[in-house]
Amino acid sequence: MAKAATRADILILGGGLVGSALAVALDAHGLTSIVIDPADAATITAASFDGRASAIASAPMRMFEATGVADRLAGKGCPIDGIRVSDGLAPGKLDFAPDEGDGPLGTMFENRQLRTALLAAAMAAPGVDLRMRTRAVSVDRGALGVTAVLDSGATVTAPLLVAAEGRNSPTREAAGLKTARWSYDHAAMVATLGHERSHENIAFEIFYPQGPFAILPLLDDENGHRSAVVWTVKASDAAGMMKISDRAYLAEAEKRMGGFLGKLGPLTRRFSHPLGFHHAAWITDHRLALVGDAAHGIHPIAGQGVNVGFRDVATLVEVLVDGKRLGLDLGDPQLLARYQRWRGLDTFMVAAATDGLTRLFGIPGKTPAAIRRFGLSAVDRMPPLKRWFMGEARGESGDVPKLLQGEMV
Repeated sequence: MAKAATRADILILGGGLVGSALAVALDAHGLTSIVIDPADAATITAASFDGRASAIASAPMRMFEATGVADRLAGKGCPIDGIRVSDGLAPGKLDFAPDEGDGPLGTMFENRQLRTALLAAAMAAPGVDLRMRTRAVSVDRGALGVTAVLDSGATVTAPLLVAAEGRNSPTREAAGLKTARWSYDHAAMVATLGHERSHENIAFEIFYPQGPFAILPLLDDENGHRSAVVWTVKASDAAGMMKISDRAYLAEAEKRMGGFLGKLGPLTRRFSHPLGFHHAAWITDHRLALVGDAAHGIHPIAGQGVNVGFRDVATLVEVLVDGKRLGLDLGDPQLLARYQRWRGLDTFMVAAATDGLTRLFGIPGKTPAAIRRFGLSAVDRMPPLKRWFMGEARGESGDVPKLLQGEMV
C-alpha cells in the first residue's frame, strides 16, 4: 500500500506491541491498515523507556513465525524451559516443564526488542501505513465507515476502527464501553540484574504476602548471567524502595531469592509501575473492536498480559479474513459479534484466574501459607492437571485461532 494512503481496510489507533502485531498479521493476509500512534519510535524502543520484559508464550510465538516477525527476533530471546512456583522459600513447590519434543514453554524478550522487531516489520509491510508521532483529533464511526481527521490535517477512512491504545483507551471511553476496574494497591518494581549462577532457563515465581517476586531468565550478556526481576510491593512502599541504593536493593533481592542464584549484580536502572485490573465486558461497538490493554488489563502474576493481547490479534484477524472471503463489510455487526463471543469468555477467565491468584497468595498467616504449599505440592504430583495449566500458559487451550497454531488463516 502506498504510504500516506487515505483509505485502508482497518484503521488502528495505537502502534504498540499489540497494535503493530495486528497490522503485520493483517498484511500477511492481504488486508491493509493505517496505524496511528502519538509516540516517537526512537523513544519507545530505547533501553531507558520502561525496563520491562515479557514472556511470550509458545502460541503467540507461532503467530510471529507465521507472519515473519520471528525472523527479526532470532537470537534475542531466552527460551523458558521450566517454571517453578513456590510460596516463599518454604518447602512445597510446583514445577512446570514441557514434555520432550514439545519445545519451550515460552521465550523471554526485553520489551524494547519486541517493539523494535514489530515496528520494523510494520514499516516493511506493503499493506501497512504506519504513522508515528501522529494523533487522531476526531473520529466518526458512521453508517458507511470510519473517518478520522489527523493532527497532520489528513483525513483517513476505513470500514473498521480498532482501538489498541492501552489501558486508558480514549476510544473505549468515548464509545461508552464500561469497564470493571480496581487498583491492587501494589506496584511492580522492574529491573534487570546479573547473577553468579546460571538460571538454567528456568522462570521462578516466589509468592510473598506483600506480592509475588518473579525472576525471569534473559540471555547472558558481556557481564554474564542475567534475569529480569518483577518485584511486587505495596504501593505505599514503592517510592521508598525506589530510593534505596543499588547495594541495598541487591542485598534484599538476594534474601528474597534465598541466594540460589549466588551473588547478584550488576543492576540496571529500576522502574516502578502501578498495578491494577480492568476488564471491558463488551469489546465491540458500532464499527469498533478493542484489542490488548484497551480491552483488558490484568495483574502480571502469571505473565499473561501481552499474550492475551496477541490472542485478541489472532482471533480478530481470523474473523476479518473469513469475513472478507464472504464479501462482507469488515465493520459488519456479524463479524464483530463473532469476535466478541470468541474472545469474551477467554479474557474473562484469564482475568478472573489472575485476580484470584493475586488475592489467594496475598493472604497472610501460617495457616493460609500451609494450605497453599499443600496445594502446590498436590498439583505437582498430578500430571494431567499440570498439563492443563501448561496448556493455559502456552495459549493452547480452548478454541485456538489458526495463527496461534502457526497456520495462516
